[in-house]
Amino acid sequence: MKVFTDPGNFQTPKIEIAAQLTNTKLELVTVKHNEFIAPFSSSSKLPVLEVKEGVHLFSPNTAAKYLFLKANKIQDEDAENAFLDWECSQLLPPMAAYLLGQGRKDQTVTKSLAAALQHLDSSLAKTKYLTGETVSVSDICVFCTLAPLLGQKNCDLLRERVNVQRWCQEMSNNAVVKPVLDNFTASATAQEDFKASLSSQTFTNVSAPSNREKPAVEKSSPSKSCVASEDQVSTYQCLFRYKNRGFYPLSPTLNADNARQELWYSPLSPTLNTDNARQESCLPKSNARNILVTSALPYVNNVPHLGNIIGCVLSGDVFSRFARLRNYNVLYVSGTDEYGTATETKAMEEGVTPQEICDKFNKLHNQIYRWFNIDFDMFGRTTTKQQTKIAQDIFWKLYERGFILKDSIDQLKCTKCDKFLADRFVEGQCPLCSFDDARGDQCDGCGKLLNAIDLINPKCKMCKGSPIIVNSQHLFVDLPKLEPMLKSHLDSVFDSGTWTHNARVITNSWIRDGLKPRCISRDLKWGTPVPLEGYQDKVFYVWFDAPIGYLSITANYTDQWERWWKNPEQVEMYNFLGKDNVPFHSVIFPSCLLGTNDGYSVVNNMVATEYLNYEDTKFSKSRNTGVFGDQAETTGIPADVYRFYLLYLRPESQDTAFSWDDFMLKNNSELLNNLGNFINRALTFLFNIFGGEIQEMVLSEDDKRLVALVTKELQTYVNNLEACRLRDGIRNILMISKLGNQFMQANKPWVLAKGSPEENFFLFQPSPLFQKIEASLIAELKEKFAGKPEQKAPKKQADKSTPAAVNLTPASQEEIDRLTKAVADQKQADKSTPAAVNLTPASQEEIDRLTKAVADQGDKVREMKKAKAEPAKVAEEVATLLQLKKDLSLAQGLDPNAKVNGDAGKDKKKAGGGNKGGKGADQGTGKKDNQAKQQKQQGKTTKVAAGGGDIDQALVERLTKAVSEQGDKVRQVKAAKAEKSTIDAEVASLLQLKRELAVAQGLDPEVVVGGGGKKNKKK
Repeated sequence: MKVFTDPGNFQTPKIEIAAQLTNTKLELVTVKHNEFIAPFSSSSKLPVLEVKEGVHLFSPNTAAKYLFLKANKIQDEDAENAFLDWECSQLLPPMAAYLLGQGRKDQTVTKSLAAALQHLDSSLAKTKYLTGETVSVSDICVFCTLAPLLGQKNCDLLRERVNVQRWCQEMSNNAVVKPVLDNFTASATAQEDFKASLSSQTFTNVSAPSNREKPAVEKSSPSKSCVASEDQVSTYQCLFRYKNRGFYPLSPTLNADNARQELWYSPLSPTLNTDNARQESCLPKSNARNILVTSALPYVNNVPHLGNIIGCVLSGDVFSRFARLRNYNVLYVSGTDEYGTATETKAMEEGVTPQEICDKFNKLHNQIYRWFNIDFDMFGRTTTKQQTKIAQDIFWKLYERGFILKDSIDQLKCTKCDKFLADRFVEGQCPLCSFDDARGDQCDGCGKLLNAIDLINPKCKMCKGSPIIVNSQHLFVDLPKLEPMLKSHLDSVFDSGTWTHNARVITNSWIRDGLKPRCISRDLKWGTPVPLEGYQDKVFYVWFDAPIGYLSITANYTDQWERWWKNPEQVEMYNFLGKDNVPFHSVIFPSCLLGTNDGYSVVNNMVATEYLNYEDTKFSKSRNTGVFGDQAETTGIPADVYRFYLLYLRPESQDTAFSWDDFMLKNNSELLNNLGNFINRALTFLFNIFGGEIQEMVLSEDDKRLVALVTKELQTYVNNLEACRLRDGIRNILMISKLGNQFMQANKPWVLAKGSPEENFFLFQPSPLFQKIEASLIAELKEKFAGKPEQKAPKKQADKSTPAAVNLTPASQEEIDRLTKAVADQKQADKSTPAAVNLTPASQEEIDRLTKAVADQGDKVREMKKAKAEPAKVAEEVATLLQLKKDLSLAQGLDPNAKVNGDAGKDKKKAGGGNKGGKGADQGTGKKDNQAKQQKQQGKTTKVAAGGGDIDQALVERLTKAVSEQGDKVRQVKAAKAEKSTIDAEVASLLQLKRELAVAQGLDPEVVVGGGGKKNKKK
């Protein structure tokens, strides 16, 4: 692994110390502050851990935790996560600001840092280290952030915090920590490097610590957990939970596993909603948690691609479904943004009215979201009477309270198109960062909002002509005057709500730079009319008008819309959006609502995603790159498979990329072979052995341990979804099914089924063990997985169904290739029939030489495998063997392409068990043909790896290495006579890796791995 870092970066020791404590080899690569380490990364933030080629971790906390997880050194992941989150959000920002300014410029910094240190001191009052009696990854990350403070002279921050002082002394003297930090400060230029690195980094702005008292800890809160209150099962005070719009520490208990086991026998929470029936009109309730969910309004002319879908509507859909399942009172609204120049232009191109264009595309958006199973309460549009009424009412209230300014501005007008150009229809060079493709309203290079007039060398996007400057009178919202109200609101919701890191950073950058008046009118015809006399030939600018669409869409849903939108005491608002939309939702829209003084509900929680790219480029309709909503259905792949994969790689903390190869691999290995396999196996055994009747339970000690593990995953799932960490929630679901698969594998019900009635009594314990999972977690998947969920009593008939997951085959890939031709041209060329080769046989002398070389190389490979040589070296020798076989085929006048491509990594004595030369190679091919015939006769369907049968050799090699390493680990634990449960867990991990390898090789994992394959070989 490599760590890319700049000199003097005080966050880098986190990764170095973690690597040494986990015996991980690490190569330090020094780079400049502004270097971009990974393609399509949205920033040059350092340090960066390169796990392998193309896989980077941009957070030092995440990198350190990854190394600990890889070495199996994390004891309580919940506790570690809580402290790591606290460090990066509450400790690091004031610490960095203090180091930059020594606390002299802003007392807010010193107060925030003091509050963080006081919390740390309290956390260390009862334990030697943060999570127990040994150094953990959270100790490393928190200490490395505090380390620069220890060398500060005249610093009083630590003076009275004796627990922190004691802990710092322990960490400073640690045998691993001390050498790393000594080396960090050893350079003659260490101080200068530290200052340069610190000043080059971007940190979250510091908010004043809240004086609001935290609510007292309640002993039980059934509305917060579908199985039980987390108070009963949390083991450390550093675990947090949502309560009354705030976070507070939980009381520890002595034995978390026992508590979790006891919780399993408790009845389901009365607040759990297993009936998804919806009310005809959803309104806030006085005795419920009322949640208003919005997803950013997609522009009507843009056909949404997969990045738009996961960034906004799918994320909002998943959270609102989860909230309904928790029995919260939820309203989820969105719709199409339909006003503006783009609609006018499209209408002119097609010779229709703008309204007809909007009708056409609004219908298309509706169809796409319905196909993706997006469950809105109301999906509306902005071209309505309610939109005009509410937008003009908000304008008049701002105008009457003195928050509207009048001024003249220079605008760009295209003489060729004979129209004023909306900002998004102007392109040019950014005046701030020199990015060449900046739009008139915003630069995607630096993320700053712009005025089109400021662009360098502006061009009309429609005709590419150079526009001229024309002066015009316009209206502005006075954001500087509204700034105090906005800052007060943000200070409150930052403390109590859920705001993603990028949402905080972008919002704080606007506040830090100082707000400026923002134009809210445009010289257009298609839009909400400005009602002010003298400006009635203008319309409202989209970013004043569009967010008001949330209100008007709700007003079209119910005439009591003000109960949602003018009820801030009872309603929590969640905005789901892409990071490019953050400033409009966190600054401009809230400022306008607050300025009316009309009691509007203003955003409490903002969940913004980074960008989802496509393969090695970006989504682009004009270049036909990417998968768009109207195309996804034509692939024949179910919507739920897309939903799963988009959530699996949701770009929560950094940009991610949709890859067809990875899409198919994750579907086959995770959704099908993990989750689908567990559900299918459980239901199959239940119906085959017990006729579908769930049996009574008598739990063994192993069963109880499983119960504790599953309960922990379910609780973590709930915590993750409450905090809008949707991607982590997917991992919890897959871990539960993995535990179920391992449990079934260890208990071997297919063997017990042949035994006595007494043995059969214990046969199907996994099904009732998971009845609460079925009733809570799987309720969201009821139509596809387990029918309508209900808490099954013993001897009750279960619902029979099959998993929704489908195996992706070359038939799917053909449609995929058609959709992605612009990007896939090169791949398609690689997949096409190889070019004709010269099949003229070589001399017999050359054939004999190559035959001997193949035999010798084959012996060498077998000896290396027998000696358990390093997998990388074995792979090199296998590659040499394959090339020699190819050369031999050419020398014999045979086409090598039909034979070598499918043989990678399969040197299983294809030389006829010792027979050498071409004959052996022919026998190997014949054996492969016989296997294919046998599979066909048995009616078996081979699952094909991603890419329609094209083997990803790099992936195969990585998985081959992982299988080899895990095999060594299994042999070691067996030799050490470890506990049966430990051995079973390692064996299960090995089998899972073998299944993933089989999928990557284009083979059926059940044929290759399952069904007692080893016994068949012995026969």
